[in-house]
Amino acid sequence: TTQQNTAAALASMGYRLMVVGCDPKADCTRLLLRGVRQPSVLDTLRDVGPESVQLEKVVVQGYGGVKCVESGGPEPGVGCGGRGVITAIQTLETLGAYKDDLDYVFYDVLGDV
Repeated sequence: TTQQNTAAALASMGYRLMVVGCDPKADCTRLLLRGVRQPSVLDTLRDVGPESVQLEKVVVQGYGGVKCVESGGPEPGVGCGGRGVITAIQTLETLGAYKDDLDYVFYDVLGDV
């Protein structure tokens, strides 16, 4: 919640931000999205394949225009959360998510990733 409140406050002051949730539960941006659960990057990659992923499917605009992304996690028992975060960030880079004029990008990361 600290990160989401900080993002909301900065957005209210006119800053442009993106919040990337790096928790396998994919719930780091839920407050900014007023409780809505968005599809994660990894779930989208699994569902449609890397060639068919579109930026609009994984980046959702939240409170104050904050761009919200959830990295998601690997299938249970397969891989580690850190690898999922790396895959999500690489996918966002490939799709051009960081090309906008962003003032801040926050990564909400678990302590053990």
